[in-house]
Amino acid sequence: MTARIYKNKKAVPFFLIPAFLFMFVYLYYPFVQNIINSFMHIKYIGTSGGELNTPVLKNYITMIQDPKMLIALKNTGIMIIATIIGQVGLALLFALLVSNIKKGSGFFRTVFFFPIVISATALGLLFNLIFLYDKGMINQILQFVGYLDISTNELIDWKAEHAMFTMMTPVIWQYVGFYFVILLTGLAGIPQELYEAAFIDGGTKWQTVKYITLPLLKNSIATCVVLAVTGALKVFDLPWTMFVNGMSDTWLTGTYMYSKVYSDADYASAIAVVIVVLGVVLSVVVNRIFRQDADYDAS
Repeated sequence: MTARIYKNKKAVPFFLIPAFLFMFVYLYYPFVQNIINSFMHIKYIGTSGGELNTPVLKNYITMIQDPKMLIALKNTGIMIIATIIGQVGLALLFALLVSNIKKGSGFFRTVFFFPIVISATALGLLFNLIFLYDKGMINQILQFVGYLDISTNELIDWKAEHAMFTMMTPVIWQYVGFYFVILLTGLAGIPQELYEAAFIDGGTKWQTVKYITLPLLKNSIATCVVLAVTGALKVFDLPWTMFVNGMSDTWLTGTYMYSKVYSDADYASAIAVVIVVLGVVLSVVVNRIFRQDADYDAS
């Protein structure tokens, strides 16, 4: 009976066509239209493009000469490196530690994953208070331990003096738990017999991690790195909440694109195309570096 159900393919289009139409209307058509818009002259969002730009690549030429766009690309590159090291690196460390805990692992899973369920806007406001120049939490702690002179009310202006660090900290903190869960799931799929055999042969903890865990976790790590890279390219909500209009040269590709949407729609479309192209190229590069193999098969 079950075999007959799966052999009957007549109902397949009934389920696939609505899904395809949904993706066409809300994904493929807007994406193609966005590419077309990047070559059109569209001043304000919501207005139709009347004619092609002169020259047709005007927006892309302007982008190369735009100092703020160059700052956005540089900061996005820094953000990509920070997310790979900070998010995926910390997630891998936490996953390795929690996987060795016999009791209480559920508590740590909940604690590490919790930040991802909080609104990014709320997190931005929270970290604004933490890094606040006038008696924010960090400044109060530094005064309490004597690093800052409390008698002269010495303070650190985090947003002005350490803008990138202030912006990247909440972004990294929010998504560590997301990659932690992915990596922990990958660790759960590695057979314990491999570790037992390694310990019988005299292998140390570090050797089992280096020669068993990391190679068999390669696909999960590659997935996390691809998600981290593409996420860093389009991150918007947290940085925009903390640094509206690119305060202290903190522009990212996502925030700079949004700042142009309501005043120069065709230029914003061109930036969006660049973000997509960079995402595709970097994803291919990451997959080439990791050279993903088939998942581990215990059989």
